[in-house]
Amino acid sequence: MAEIDEPLNVLFLCTGNSARSIIAEAILNRAGAGRFRAFSAGSQPKGEVNPHAIQLLEKLDFDVGNFRSKSWEELMQPDAPKMDFLFTVCDDAAETCPVFPGQPMSAHWGIEDPAKATGTPAEIAFAFSEAFRMLNARITAFISLPMRALDNLSLQNRIRDIGRQDGATEKAKGGVKDTA
Repeated sequence: MAEIDEPLNVLFLCTGNSARSIIAEAILNRAGAGRFRAFSAGSQPKGEVNPHAIQLLEKLDFDVGNFRSKSWEELMQPDAPKMDFLFTVCDDAAETCPVFPGQPMSAHWGIEDPAKATGTPAEIAFAFSEAFRMLNARITAFISLPMRALDNLSLQNRIRDIGRQDGATEKAKGGVKDTA
């Protein structure tokens, strides 16, 4: 892990890097400011952030100017920040996630993809709000952990349990093998 005075780097991975991972990055960068630095990426990035994700984050007063959909390959380069934690937020990314440099502690925090929501504008907005709520609950639990006081096995178990909270996909509830 990072030195005691340095923020811990956390990577959120999803297939498209357009909604869930972007939302998680926004939440952690705000809630964990100074203690954590969040990043997001995807295995097959969409190339743009989902407009519903942007709309929700703007409504919640997040600065959305720097978000972009990018490949996880960018964060595997030698000059990329070393990740301390890696969380997959979609089941497909959990299955295809490569081994990241430095072997960050990892867990699967799968939730349903709000970008696949259909229906009225209100129903789609609700799907994004629910994704935000679930990710916010997981991230709040994560940043509340006594990181430096837990041994690696205890910390690994705690972050895995966080991924099984309300709204977890069946794969996340089932305790699939670690992602990295």
